[in-house]
Amino acid sequence: MDVDDWFLSDTERGNPACRLPAWRAGNTVTPLVDGATYFARLVTEVRALQPGDQLFFTDWRGDADERLTPDGPTLGELFGDAARRGVVVKGLMWRSHSDEAAYSEQENRQLGDEVAEAGGEVLLDQRVRRTGSHHQKLVVLRHPGRPDRDVAFVGGIDLCHSRRDDHDHRGDPQGLPMPVYGPNPPWHDVQLDVRGPAVGMLDDVFRERWEDPHPLDLRTPIARFRDAVRHADLTADPLPHRPPDPAPAGTETVQVLRTYPSIRPGYPFAPDGERSVARGYSKALGRARRLVYLQDQYMWSPHIARLLADALRRSPRLHLAVVVPRHADVDGRFSLPPNQIGRLQALEVCRREAADRVHVFDLENRAGAPVYVHSKVAVIDDVWAATGSANLNRRSWSHDSEVTVAVLDERRDQREPSDPAGRGDGARTYARELRLELLRQHLDRAGGDDADLTDTDDAVHAMVAAADALDAWYDDERRGPRPPGRLRHHRPEHMPTRTRLWAVPVYRLLYDPDGRSLQDRLRRRW
Repeated sequence: MDVDDWFLSDTERGNPACRLPAWRAGNTVTPLVDGATYFARLVTEVRALQPGDQLFFTDWRGDADERLTPDGPTLGELFGDAARRGVVVKGLMWRSHSDEAAYSEQENRQLGDEVAEAGGEVLLDQRVRRTGSHHQKLVVLRHPGRPDRDVAFVGGIDLCHSRRDDHDHRGDPQGLPMPVYGPNPPWHDVQLDVRGPAVGMLDDVFRERWEDPHPLDLRTPIARFRDAVRHADLTADPLPHRPPDPAPAGTETVQVLRTYPSIRPGYPFAPDGERSVARGYSKALGRARRLVYLQDQYMWSPHIARLLADALRRSPRLHLAVVVPRHADVDGRFSLPPNQIGRLQALEVCRREAADRVHVFDLENRAGAPVYVHSKVAVIDDVWAATGSANLNRRSWSHDSEVTVAVLDERRDQREPSDPAGRGDGARTYARELRLELLRQHLDRAGGDDADLTDTDDAVHAMVAAADALDAWYDDERRGPRPPGRLRHHRPEHMPTRTRLWAVPVYRLLYDPDGRSLQDRLRRRW
C-alpha cells in the first residue's frame, strides 16, 4: 500500500502556511467507544500527571460539574487538581452564543473560572466566522522527560453533560434535555487515544490556536464591555517549551485533518482557511470500491452527498452504510424543517444514484428509546479510517474549526477477504477492527462474534437483516421476544413542497453555511 494513494500530500492540503507534517508513522491509535469509556481513561491519565507536565485542551462546550465517572471527579475537579499540583493546564473553549439562545457561554465561562482559581488558564475563543463555532474536541497530555506517557485524545466527545453514556445507552445521569430523546438522551460517540509521534502534531494544533496574535473576541463593542466588567482574561500567557515528539510506538500512520474558515483577519496558520477534512475525505472516497461505512450526527449536506454518489457511480459493487440519529436535536415548527431538509436532500442524491446500495440506519437501546448518534466516523474498504469532530456537512467542511484523525495501519488483517477492494491495499487491522467493534455493539454481539461481518457484503446483509427483523417485530405489535440488535431502518418524514420552499434557503444560510472564499465557491473547490 502506498500511503500517498490515501493521504493528502503537503500540496494537496491546500494550505501553504500549514506547518504540520503530511503524516507521521509509528503510532498506536485506540478507539474509545462511548463517553464513559473515554472519560474513565481521561481520569486515569490526568491523575498520573506530575508537576511540570502539560495538559492542553480545546472544546465546543465544557461543564465543570460533569462527573467523569459515577463517583467523580467532576471535570472542574480533575483539571483543577492537576493545576494545583503544578501541571501546566491551558484550555481554549468556544466562547459560544448566550445561554438565552440555548448555547453554552455561561458553562464554558464557569469551567474557565474554576481552572483559573486553581492556577490554570482557560480562554474563551471567538475567532470564528459570524454564526460559526470552534468545534474541535482535543486533549493533549505531555510529559517532559517521560515522552512514552504522552497521549492525545481527539474525536467527537465534548467534556460536558450528556456525554457520559456507556454501551447500554441509557443516557448520562447529567443529561442535557433534547426533544424526543428526553431529559437524559441515550448518546453514542467515539474518541481516539493517540500515542506516538502524532501526539506532536496534535500538540501543534493546540499551540497554533493559542499563539494566534489576533484578539480572542471579534464580536461587538457590547461584548467587549461585558468582558471588561467581568475582568475576563483575554490575553494568552506564553506556553511552556514544546517537548520533542514521542518515539514510534505502534504500526498506525496518522494524518491530522483540519477545517478552518476563510476569515479576516486570517489565522496565521491558515491565512485563507484550511479544508483538509474535506480534501482528505474526497481523496479517500475516490478509492472506495466495496464499502463506505459512516456514522454521522448530520450527514445532511447535498454537497457532500454528491461525492458519495460519485463513488457509487464509479464502483458498481460499492455499498454505502450510514448510521445517523433517528431525530434531529431540535424541535419546533420553524427550527425542525431546516434541520431535516439537508439530510433529506443528501439521501435523495445518493439514492438516485444507487438506491439498492444505500443503507441508512438509526439506533435504539434495548428499551426501544432512540439513541442520539453524535459520532463522526468513516471506514472505507477496511483500509482508511477517520474519526474526529467534523460532521459530513458543509459547515464542518468549511465554516467551523474542526480536527479529524485519519489512520492507515501497516498491519494487514489476514481474515478473508484479505483484500476487499481488490486493489492490492489489503484489509488493514485498525480499520477493520474499528468497523467490527461498532457493528458488534449495534448488533448486540459479544466480543469476537463477528465471523460473518468481516466480508463487507456479508456485513451489509447482517445490518439489513437485523433492521428488518426489528422493524417486523414492531409491525407485529412487539409479539414474542425482541430480536437482537439496535439497528432500525431510517425513515425520514416526508416534507411537503411548500415547506421545502422556505426550509432550503434557511438551512443553507444558517444551519449549513459555506466558509469558503468566494473564489473557491465559484470554482466549486474544497
